[in-house]
Amino acid sequence: QVQLVESGGGLVQGGSSLRLSCVASGRIFRLDGMEWYRQAPGKQRELVASITRDGRTNYADSVKGRFAISAISRDTLKNTVYLQMNSLKPADTAVYYCRAILPGGDYWGQGTQVTVSS
Repeated sequence: QVQLVESGGGLVQGGSSLRLSCVASGRIFRLDGMEWYRQAPGKQRELVASITRDGRTNYADSVKGRFAISAISRDTLKNTVYLQMNSLKPADTAVYYCRAILPGGDYWGQGTQVTVSS
């Protein structure tokens, strides 16, 4: 079994920054991709950013230009993925979820709330 625990969410003003963390633990032989999703009230869950085992990254169009190219990063030894979010907008308000992709399947965390006030 694999557990994911997200942290770093909170209530911030527009234009602020937050850094989310997600730690994976349990029976992990190899972590392939790690991803951040978000789900706003009444909307579908959407992919925000992803990073492969070899460090290739991808970002949603909605965050490109505001989040740095290195916004998503991972510490392979610690089985941890980070998301540095800059220039936050109220539209970024959502529950942010971490997803880990392993050879045997994928796992989700419980989410961390990010609320951006105008």
